[in-house]
Amino acid sequence: MAFMTKYLLPILVVSLAYYYYSANEEFRPEMLQGKKVIVTGASKGIGREMAYHLAKMGAHVAVTARSEEGLQKVVSRCLELGAASAHYIAGTMENLTFAEQFVTKAGELMGGLDMLILNHITNTPLGFFHNNTHIVRKTMEVNFLSYVVLSVAALPMLKQSNGSIVVISSLAETAMRATSGVFIAEAAPKEDCALEIIKGAALRKEEVYYDKSIWTSLLLGNPGRRIMEFLALRKYNFDKFINN
Repeated sequence: MAFMTKYLLPILVVSLAYYYYSANEEFRPEMLQGKKVIVTGASKGIGREMAYHLAKMGAHVAVTARSEEGLQKVVSRCLELGAASAHYIAGTMENLTFAEQFVTKAGELMGGLDMLILNHITNTPLGFFHNNTHIVRKTMEVNFLSYVVLSVAALPMLKQSNGSIVVISSLAETAMRATSGVFIAEAAPKEDCALEIIKGAALRKEEVYYDKSIWTSLLLGNPGRRIMEFLALRKYNFDKFINN
């Protein structure tokens, strides 16, 4: 009981205060004006909608995906919507060399980088571990390794601009169609999801949840999880960890 009073209750109070006060921060579209943003997986779905929202806010946008035709349409629409500039480079994230070169080229085209939005993913059969190592390798390269390569390539520019990295996990319409008949749930509207992600990114929130149910954000963003993270991190000597 003494431990609860001395440690857990103060942490709980601080966590709740942080949660409610941070939720009251105001988003303003001008926060994105002139910002230089990369969006991957941007030829359709939620990636495309994020590019459109950024364009409306006057950002510089660089998009990538496999479909060159789709990217051309996105860039054209972004310019119509008021983007400060819009560029595309088509390619596959299975090619890790392309991933690295894309970030460098996008930075050159925009003159720097303020935000890297990682939104791409490869379709993975639910039985992908059934003796097919090629699919496992492709899944790891696209869904994990390319994220690492893109982030590492972007870090020098993001450090200069005090920028940020945004990672997307989506149950929007495109994702739901891919799992139709297997995962039974109502798709989230991609336009609204995209806007909430952009707002959260501009406010530099650690996590953003879009769901009609209040229980989603309450359970996933609960102070209890943050308390456990805090207690777990106390066991690490970060000075030694970083120096080594």
